[in-house]
Amino acid sequence: MRERSNIGVGLCAALLSSALLFASPVTAQEWTTSLVDIHQGSPLSDRARSLGNGGYELQGGSWVSFTHWYHASWVDMHADLLTQITPDTGILWGFGTGEQAEKYRIEPSLKLGFLTQIHPNPNSTLSLSVTSTIGGGLTEKPCEADYGDLGTYSVNCRLAAGETAPEETLKYLVSAKPETMHLWLNYRLTF
Repeated sequence: MRERSNIGVGLCAALLSSALLFASPVTAQEWTTSLVDIHQGSPLSDRARSLGNGGYELQGGSWVSFTHWYHASWVDMHADLLTQITPDTGILWGFGTGEQAEKYRIEPSLKLGFLTQIHPNPNSTLSLSVTSTIGGGLTEKPCEADYGDLGTYSVNCRLAAGETAPEETLKYLVSAKPETMHLWLNYRLTF
């Protein structure tokens, strides 16, 4: 997964501000808010769940499964809304609740954006939307592992029984951000 910079927040705010300045004056029109989408799960939720695959065998021969460490009782829920400002302009906004299990956490998130459309002719619509997501990062947590005579170490739970030195396993803990910027351009022609 690629990491992206957070310049999208500033770009989104600038686009929103300029659109509001140049939009036709709103006279006696009420702003309306509509639910656009609601869903549970995300690519980061899927990635966190996949960390629960596998396990390791203890020195005494008993099996330790990763599943219970990476099982969340609540899956990250996202709601996306649109507040209409003019017939052709609106603010896109939403949130994600986040999720957490014993060995990972997905932060809550906030989505902000802008949508506008024009009609080049009566049968066509050209629309542009820009959204930016703040928060929502995935962070894997370490374990404390007892290596007997070697001591106790903070380690990556999934790699604790491998051949990697205990202190080296920490650099393999997952830390990922969601896609932070979406730009969508659509042209629709009806005939």
